Amino acid sequence: MSLYRALHAVVPPVAKAVWRPRVTGLEHVPATGGVVLASNHLSFVDSVVIPVVVPRKVVFLAKSDYFTGTGVRGALSRAWFEGLGMLPVDRDDPRAALGSLDTALEVLGRGEAFGLYPEGTRSRDGRLYRGRTGVAHLALTAGVPVVPVGLVGTEQLQPVGARVPRLVRVDVRFGAPIQVAGRFEGVPLGRARRELTDEVMDAIAALTGQERAPGYNERAPDA
Repeated sequence: MSLYRALHAVVPPVAKAVWRPRVTGLEHVPATGGVVLASNHLSFVDSVVIPVVVPRKVVFLAKSDYFTGTGVRGALSRAWFEGLGMLPVDRDDPRAALGSLDTALEVLGRGEAFGLYPEGTRSRDGRLYRGRTGVAHLALTAGVPVVPVGLVGTEQLQPVGARVPRLVRVDVRFGAPIQVAGRFEGVPLGRARRELTDEVMDAIAALTGQERAPGYNERAPDA
Protein backbone atom coordinates (compact mmCIF):
# COMPACT_ATOMS: atom_id res chain seq x y z
CA MET A 1 0.00 0.00 0.00
CA SER A 2 1.33 3.46 -0.92
CA LEU A 3 2.01 6.06 1.75
CA TYR A 4 -0.84 8.17 0.37
CA ARG A 5 -3.35 5.31 0.57
CA ALA A 6 -2.20 4.38 4.05
CA LEU A 7 -2.59 7.93 5.38
CA HIS A 8 -5.80 8.58 3.48
CA ALA A 9 -7.34 5.46 4.99
CA VAL A 10 -6.71 6.84 8.48
CA VAL A 11 -6.56 10.65 8.45
CA PRO A 12 -9.91 11.58 6.80
CA PRO A 13 -12.11 9.38 9.05
CA VAL A 14 -10.33 10.62 12.19
CA ALA A 15 -10.33 14.27 11.11
CA LYS A 16 -14.02 14.17 10.16
CA ALA A 17 -14.94 12.50 13.44
CA VAL A 18 -13.03 15.13 15.46
CA TRP A 19 -13.83 18.32 13.52
CA ARG A 20 -17.14 17.27 11.90
CA PRO A 21 -16.86 19.57 8.87
CA ARG A 22 -20.09 20.55 7.16
CA VAL A 23 -19.68 19.56 3.52
CA THR A 24 -22.05 20.58 0.75
CA GLY A 25 -21.94 20.09 -3.01
CA LEU A 26 -19.44 17.22 -2.95
CA GLU A 27 -21.35 15.66 -5.85
CA HIS A 28 -19.93 18.46 -8.04
CA VAL A 29 -16.43 16.95 -7.82
CA PRO A 30 -15.97 14.51 -10.73
CA ALA A 31 -15.08 11.01 -9.58
CA THR A 32 -12.46 10.63 -12.29
CA GLY A 33 -10.54 12.72 -14.79
CA GLY A 34 -8.50 15.87 -14.55
CA VAL A 35 -10.09 18.72 -12.62
CA VAL A 36 -8.92 21.91 -10.92
CA LEU A 37 -10.28 22.60 -7.44
CA ALA A 38 -10.02 26.37 -6.95
CA SER A 39 -10.54 27.57 -3.39
CA ASN A 40 -10.36 30.68 -1.26
CA HIS A 41 -7.49 30.60 1.20
CA LEU A 42 -7.80 31.48 4.88
CA SER A 43 -5.45 29.13 6.74
CA PHE A 44 -2.45 26.85 6.41
CA VAL A 45 -4.78 23.95 7.16
CA ASP A 46 -6.89 24.56 4.01
CA SER A 47 -4.64 22.20 2.05
CA VAL A 48 -5.47 19.45 4.55
CA VAL A 49 -9.19 20.17 4.91
CA ILE A 50 -9.97 19.80 1.20
CA PRO A 51 -8.19 16.44 0.69
CA VAL A 52 -9.82 15.17 3.89
CA VAL A 53 -13.36 15.69 2.60
CA VAL A 54 -12.82 14.79 -1.06
CA PRO A 55 -12.93 11.02 -1.66
CA ARG A 56 -10.38 11.16 -4.48
CA LYS A 57 -6.76 12.27 -4.32
CA VAL A 58 -6.24 16.03 -4.54
CA VAL A 59 -2.70 17.25 -5.20
CA PHE A 60 -1.58 20.56 -3.70
CA LEU A 61 1.79 22.27 -3.80
CA ALA A 62 3.54 22.93 -0.49
CA LYS A 63 6.66 24.83 0.52
CA SER A 64 9.78 22.82 -0.19
CA ASP A 65 10.91 23.48 3.40
CA TYR A 66 8.40 20.88 4.59
CA PHE A 67 10.22 18.20 2.58
CA THR A 68 13.84 19.02 3.36
CA GLY A 69 14.07 18.78 7.16
CA THR A 70 16.55 16.48 8.81
CA GLY A 71 16.32 13.96 11.59
CA VAL A 72 13.17 12.32 12.86
CA ARG A 73 11.12 15.51 12.73
CA GLY A 74 12.14 16.16 9.14
CA ALA A 75 11.33 12.59 8.14
CA LEU A 76 7.91 12.78 9.78
CA SER A 77 7.16 16.10 8.12
CA ARG A 78 8.19 14.76 4.70
CA ALA A 79 6.13 11.59 5.16
CA TRP A 80 3.08 13.59 6.28
CA PHE A 81 3.06 15.97 3.31
CA GLU A 82 3.91 13.28 0.78
CA GLY A 83 1.25 11.07 2.30
CA LEU A 84 -1.34 13.79 1.79
CA GLY A 85 -0.43 13.94 -1.89
CA MET A 86 1.42 17.25 -1.73
CA LEU A 87 4.32 18.19 -3.98
CA PRO A 88 7.20 20.53 -3.03
CA VAL A 89 7.72 23.96 -4.60
CA ASP A 90 10.46 26.49 -3.80
CA ARG A 91 8.52 29.74 -3.50
CA ASP A 92 11.74 31.78 -3.16
CA ASP A 93 12.92 30.67 -6.59
CA PRO A 94 11.77 33.18 -9.25
CA ARG A 95 11.29 30.26 -11.64
CA ALA A 96 9.04 28.43 -9.18
CA ALA A 97 5.80 29.93 -10.56
CA LEU A 98 6.43 28.56 -14.04
CA GLY A 99 7.67 25.27 -12.65
CA SER A 100 4.59 24.87 -10.49
CA LEU A 101 2.33 25.37 -13.51
CA ASP A 102 4.23 22.66 -15.38
CA THR A 103 3.89 20.36 -12.38
CA ALA A 104 0.16 21.06 -12.19
CA LEU A 105 -0.27 20.30 -15.89
CA GLU A 106 1.49 16.97 -15.39
CA VAL A 107 -0.94 16.14 -12.57
CA LEU A 108 -3.95 17.09 -14.69
CA GLY A 109 -2.53 15.19 -17.65
CA ARG A 110 -2.56 12.04 -15.53
CA GLY A 111 -6.28 12.56 -14.95
CA GLU A 112 -5.86 13.63 -11.33
CA ALA A 113 -7.33 16.50 -9.30
CA PHE A 114 -5.17 19.54 -8.63
CA GLY A 115 -5.99 22.05 -5.89
CA LEU A 116 -4.91 25.66 -5.84
CA TYR A 117 -5.72 29.09 -4.46
CA PRO A 118 -6.22 31.72 -7.17
CA GLU A 119 -5.60 34.47 -4.59
CA GLY A 120 -2.03 33.18 -4.39
CA THR A 121 -1.67 33.34 -0.61
CA ARG A 122 -3.76 33.42 2.56
CA SER A 123 -6.12 36.30 3.17
CA ARG A 124 -5.07 38.02 6.40
CA ASP A 125 -8.22 40.14 6.68
CA GLY A 126 -10.87 37.63 5.60
CA ARG A 127 -11.62 39.36 2.31
CA LEU A 128 -11.56 37.58 -1.04
CA TYR A 129 -8.86 39.03 -3.27
CA ARG A 130 -8.62 39.19 -7.05
CA GLY A 131 -7.66 35.89 -8.64
CA ARG A 132 -4.42 35.36 -10.52
CA THR A 133 -4.85 33.82 -13.95
CA GLY A 134 -2.83 30.65 -13.33
CA VAL A 135 -6.09 28.81 -12.59
CA ALA A 136 -7.42 29.70 -16.04
CA HIS A 137 -4.11 28.84 -17.69
CA LEU A 138 -4.31 25.34 -16.23
CA ALA A 139 -7.96 24.77 -17.11
CA LEU A 140 -7.65 26.09 -20.67
CA THR A 141 -4.34 24.34 -21.40
CA ALA A 142 -5.41 20.98 -19.97
CA GLY A 143 -9.02 21.30 -21.14
CA VAL A 144 -10.41 20.42 -17.71
CA PRO A 145 -13.24 21.90 -15.63
CA VAL A 146 -12.77 24.08 -12.57
CA VAL A 147 -14.73 23.26 -9.42
CA PRO A 148 -14.99 26.32 -7.15
CA VAL A 149 -14.52 25.63 -3.44
CA GLY A 150 -15.62 27.87 -0.59
CA LEU A 151 -14.03 27.41 2.84
CA VAL A 152 -15.66 29.07 5.83
CA GLY A 153 -14.14 29.07 9.32
CA THR A 154 -10.72 27.55 8.63
CA GLU A 155 -9.04 30.74 9.86
CA GLN A 156 -10.43 29.78 13.28
CA LEU A 157 -9.45 26.14 12.92
CA GLN A 158 -5.79 27.08 12.65
CA PRO A 159 -5.20 30.85 12.93
CA VAL A 160 -2.01 32.39 11.61
CA GLY A 161 0.79 31.52 14.04
CA ALA A 162 -1.05 28.62 15.70
CA ARG A 163 0.93 25.38 15.70
CA VAL A 164 -1.96 23.04 16.45
CA PRO A 165 -5.50 23.03 14.95
CA ARG A 166 -8.35 23.92 17.30
CA LEU A 167 -11.68 22.14 17.75
CA VAL A 168 -13.75 24.31 15.45
CA ARG A 169 -16.34 23.22 12.89
CA VAL A 170 -15.76 24.47 9.37
CA ASP A 171 -17.81 24.56 6.19
CA VAL A 172 -16.51 23.17 2.91
CA ARG A 173 -18.71 24.10 -0.03
CA PHE A 174 -18.27 22.88 -3.59
CA GLY A 175 -19.88 24.69 -6.50
CA ALA A 176 -20.96 23.44 -9.90
CA PRO A 177 -18.07 22.73 -12.29
CA ILE A 178 -17.14 25.57 -14.61
CA GLN A 179 -16.63 24.02 -18.02
CA VAL A 180 -14.13 25.46 -20.49
CA ALA A 181 -14.44 23.23 -23.56
CA GLY A 182 -15.37 25.28 -26.62
CA ARG A 183 -16.26 28.39 -24.64
CA PHE A 184 -13.36 30.68 -25.51
CA GLU A 185 -12.70 29.89 -29.16
CA GLY A 186 -11.62 33.04 -30.96
CA VAL A 187 -11.12 34.96 -27.71
CA PRO A 188 -7.60 36.39 -27.23
CA LEU A 189 -5.76 34.19 -24.76
CA GLY A 190 -5.08 36.90 -22.20
CA ARG A 191 -8.70 38.00 -22.21
CA ALA A 192 -9.94 34.39 -21.97
CA ARG A 193 -7.74 33.75 -18.93
CA ARG A 194 -8.91 36.93 -17.21
CA GLU A 195 -12.61 36.27 -17.90
CA LEU A 196 -12.41 32.67 -16.71
CA THR A 197 -10.47 33.62 -13.59
CA ASP A 198 -13.02 36.31 -12.73
CA GLU A 199 -15.82 33.77 -13.23
CA VAL A 200 -14.09 31.37 -10.84
CA MET A 201 -13.66 34.09 -8.21
CA ASP A 202 -17.31 35.12 -8.54
CA ALA A 203 -18.31 31.49 -7.95
CA ILE A 204 -16.08 31.26 -4.88
CA ALA A 205 -17.52 34.51 -3.52
CA ALA A 206 -21.04 33.16 -3.97
CA LEU A 207 -20.09 30.11 -1.88
CA THR A 208 -18.38 31.98 0.96
CA GLY A 209 -20.14 35.34 1.11
CA GLN A 210 -16.78 37.05 1.63
CA GLU A 211 -16.30 40.75 1.07
CA ARG A 212 -14.39 41.33 -2.16
CA ALA A 213 -11.05 43.14 -2.11
CA PRO A 214 -10.33 45.32 -5.16
CA GLY A 215 -6.78 44.16 -5.81
CA TYR A 216 -4.37 41.25 -5.51
CA ASN A 217 -3.20 39.76 -2.25
CA GLU A 218 0.52 39.85 -1.56
CA ARG A 219 2.41 37.18 0.35
CA ALA A 220 3.48 38.22 3.82
CA PRO A 221 7.14 37.55 4.76
CA ASP A 222 6.14 34.71 7.11
CA ALA A 223 3.40 33.20 4.89
